[in-house]
Amino acid sequence: MLNVNDTAPNFKLKNTKKDDITLSDFSDKVVVLAFYPGAFTGVCDTEMCTLQDNLNSFNDLGATVFGISVDSPWANAGFASKYNLEFDLLSDLDRSTVTDYDVLFKGLGGIEGYTCANRAVFIIQNGMIKYAWQAEPNPGVEPNYEEIKSFIENL
Repeated sequence: MLNVNDTAPNFKLKNTKKDDITLSDFSDKVVVLAFYPGAFTGVCDTEMCTLQDNLNSFNDLGATVFGISVDSPWANAGFASKYNLEFDLLSDLDRSTVTDYDVLFKGLGGIEGYTCANRAVFIIQNGMIKYAWQAEPNPGVEPNYEEIKSFIENL
């Protein structure tokens, strides 16, 4: 996994509208990247809904939130619609971003050969990783949402 003070790898991923979102386009913002294993999977549902519940706080602090999974833009769109998510969910179909951030998870749900994103959160400012957390070794563990919010408040 990447560490604090490492340069954040740039990416270009599709959002639910199939528009390209590039990390470097947000270099003047604080960015929260929330990697999640998959849409419509219990803990992921809870995590994305909790981020949505805190979205106004993040926005008030000048932070932009992105959820990233290996799901298709269509699956992510259905997921965002079901839970009224107001932040972009990005599709890492070729798993390049989860690989670059070293959060690739193998065998989710006991499915041999299936790879997805592990649950991880990065806070990026000025192209640098300022906060890094990963649910090791269990993607069923949620991040500490208050810690994330407090960290952004103190940037």
